Amino acid sequence: MKISKLIVALPVLALALSSTPLVFAQSSASSDMKSAGNSAADAASEAYRGTARAVKDTAITAKVETALRDDMVTKGTDIHVDTVAGVVTLSGTASSTAVAQRAMVLAQQTSGVHDVKNAISIAQVNSSMH
Repeated sequence: MKISKLIVALPVLALALSSTPLVFAQSSASSDMKSAGNSAADAASEAYRGTARAVKDTAITAKVETALRDDMVTKGTDIHVDTVAGVVTLSGTASSTAVAQRAMVLAQQTSGVHDVKNAISIAQVNSSMH
């Protein structure tokens, strides 16, 4: 009787041991797939946030450019506007320090602007007569 139980138990034990790597492989594959799904979701979320930020930055740039164009002091100047993450950089050339400072004030007063960097050059006035 003991031998017959042993004969039945051995195949069951062998089957159980042989399927163990399959269970671990399925568990590992499932874990890898879940991790990949989380990574894809995170990447999609980051892409959305990046796109939303770019749209906001473009809107800020347009508002600052409009303010510069509509202002009597800065109208017609060669001042360029670039916005990254709400930080506006003004560049180009102004005829005077007063014009460059006015551009800074207009940019700072624009909604959505977190900071303004001034990279505006002041045009050199040639005082010599030819």
